[in-house]
Amino acid sequence: MEWVRGETIGYGTFSTVSLATPSDSGGFPPLMAVKSADSYGATSLVNEKSVLDSLGDCPEIVRCYGEDQTVEKGEKLHNLLLEYAWRGSLATQLMKLNGEGLPESTVRRHTGSLLRGLRHIHSRGFAHCDIKLGNILLFDDGAVKIADFGLARDLTVSKEGVEIRGTPLYMAPESVNDNVYGTAADVWALGCAVVEMSSGKTAWSVEEGLNFMSLLIRIGVGDELPKVPEDLSEEGKDFLSKCFVKDPEERWTAEMLLNQFFRSRRL
Repeated sequence: MEWVRGETIGYGTFSTVSLATPSDSGGFPPLMAVKSADSYGATSLVNEKSVLDSLGDCPEIVRCYGEDQTVEKGEKLHNLLLEYAWRGSLATQLMKLNGEGLPESTVRRHTGSLLRGLRHIHSRGFAHCDIKLGNILLFDDGAVKIADFGLARDLTVSKEGVEIRGTPLYMAPESVNDNVYGTAADVWALGCAVVEMSSGKTAWSVEEGLNFMSLLIRIGVGDELPKVPEDLSEEGKDFLSKCFVKDPEERWTAEMLLNQFFRSRRL
């Protein structure tokens, strides 16, 4: 596919995100997002493309249109062409609310979509490993989709000494204590995202400038759990209690949560 790079709209740890327009439509949308990285960050993009190819089409997962390599200003770049969400991420949307959360009906709708996305990801043998509001994109019709699979793991491949991955505020106890990143850790992170959507505040209270090591100790040691918003409905609190189970073997799965809270329309 021939395409033209537009303005830069975001930055990741190892990549930048720009707008992209196809030189000729060829069945592609008129506006896409292109994630680009140099040779140092290309590994993450290669992993993301491989995972998205394995997952196939899913309404709750951002679409990938292809990949290529370019040389720009003397630098070789690896590019991943993705579905563009002009409304940005849920993190961006929440920032506009100045510390307020979303209506619970909206949180419920988003949560159902995210659970369906996670169910699909997990059923294909993968864990996302970095569920957070910044990796959940909001589209024109109000739909949300899971994005950024650069840290995703193929759970069928055994890896010794898996590197630390994910975002501390969303990390599950088993990830902190034992470096375990599986489907259960995604469910814990989803719970953290639900708290943040509901309250406008992170699931863990963290003072500005606080060393994240102290946060990891709180997550991994003792009985403390993320703070559940007091004004959340009893059904919402019940949902989060199933996400915030310290033992990953006892934590509910995405499938279980969908069957209990969404088939019966409780949450």
